[in-house]
Amino acid sequence: MADHQKLAVVTGGAGFIGSHLCGRLVRDRWRVISLDNYFAGSKDNHIEGVEYREGHTKHIAEHITETPDIIYHLGEYSRVEQSVLEPDLVHDLNVRGTHGVLDFWVEKKCKFVYAGSSTKFGDGGLAREATPYASTKAANTEAVVRCGEENNLPYVVTYFYNVYGPGERPGVYGTVIEAFKQMHLRGTPLTVTSPGTQKRNFTHVDDVVEGLILVGQKGRGDGYCLGNERSFTILEVAKLFGGDVVMLPPRPASRTESSIDTNKSTALGWRAMRSLEDYIMQVDRPHTHEERLEHRVLVFSTTFYPVEGPAERALLKLIRSMPDVQFDIVTSAFSRAGRSAAAPAPNIHICRVGFGSRVDKFLLPILGYRAARRLQRKHRYLFAWSIMASYAALAAVLLRRRAKLPLLVTLADQDLEEISALSRAALRLILTDADQVYGAGDQESHAARLSRTPLRNSIGNGDAFANQLRYSYAEVLLNQESAL
Repeated sequence: MADHQKLAVVTGGAGFIGSHLCGRLVRDRWRVISLDNYFAGSKDNHIEGVEYREGHTKHIAEHITETPDIIYHLGEYSRVEQSVLEPDLVHDLNVRGTHGVLDFWVEKKCKFVYAGSSTKFGDGGLAREATPYASTKAANTEAVVRCGEENNLPYVVTYFYNVYGPGERPGVYGTVIEAFKQMHLRGTPLTVTSPGTQKRNFTHVDDVVEGLILVGQKGRGDGYCLGNERSFTILEVAKLFGGDVVMLPPRPASRTESSIDTNKSTALGWRAMRSLEDYIMQVDRPHTHEERLEHRVLVFSTTFYPVEGPAERALLKLIRSMPDVQFDIVTSAFSRAGRSAAAPAPNIHICRVGFGSRVDKFLLPILGYRAARRLQRKHRYLFAWSIMASYAALAAVLLRRRAKLPLLVTLADQDLEEISALSRAALRLILTDADQVYGAGDQESHAARLSRTPLRNSIGNGDAFANQLRYSYAEVLLNQESAL
């Protein structure tokens, strides 16, 4: 390799934007080293000619001993609303990780390009403190400026605006465009967080990469916004994809307005060239009526209204906020009052099994499975959902094994450390057979150790739709706990 070849270090180089940037740098004849911990990145994104090193950014000095000409720091936690549920993870990646990269920069004395977040400009600046993601990114921006000025080092701070394009990651860490794309291609309705009038600027990844290359060459200081100046409401974007729309309850972390000033970027000669409409037209695939799934979810719950705990109350609140989706709930009768109780909402259809006693929950794995199997033969469900990993989840696992209906399990308020050996064995069975498992706080780490398998696999037809419902449910549950 020629001695004069310039070296670029890209943190998050196996991620969505990072992989596109690595590809462009290689084409421009740079030597490129990627540092990625593969939390959101994927080895499927590897580019020929890039040197990939696996590790956390807080340990960057241990993984990279070379002195680069430029560092592109993209390797941070990057999902706004999901960050509310994972504050410790956000702090680890965005605070500890970035401080490690800044120390590395000061030691190597090269140019530094930081991918800041445009969320701090939203709602007149109020969005800055709305989520752990927004607050840590804003603080990091200030740390980059301070570090550069105090050490007289060259730096650039850029701001991305809802980047989309080929190679996006689906699922919980995907963007709204990728979520809509997946829902559209799978024949499910598109979920829009109420009121749907939230405005966003959407920017193609190729435009962002062009901007990163340009600011890497010519940029100096803070304030380089790389975003398409045209904005869309979320409802407008959903309508571009076509099909049915289902409204989700509002989320406090969802900012209403976006703000963009591209003067510094355009002064360098940059401009967003690709249109969102053109991209959506390229991914469009019409569905026949037979391909479309019903607006219907099959839910497994050990108990349900009027016998309920925090998890069941959160589910009921979510269901009431989504009148356009039907929920078939397989549960135990559990008590005489429960056996005769009417459904608490028009879109709830309860299938109770048992004899009206506490013994019913022990019968639920078999009786619940039989009831669910009858329902599954009648309907084209989006997915099956067990709101806790308990007796009802065993029925859900049996259905998944027989009917192959994708299964989501949410752990709600369960304490996974204080359970018996028998419960631990049953829980391992449930977690191993579920397609996706979500929990709050440290639940997922405990569940992963228990199941010894990845918890977030593809959930098939219900993937993007299931994830949106799961997030809304988790937020309702979190708000309930905060109110106590």
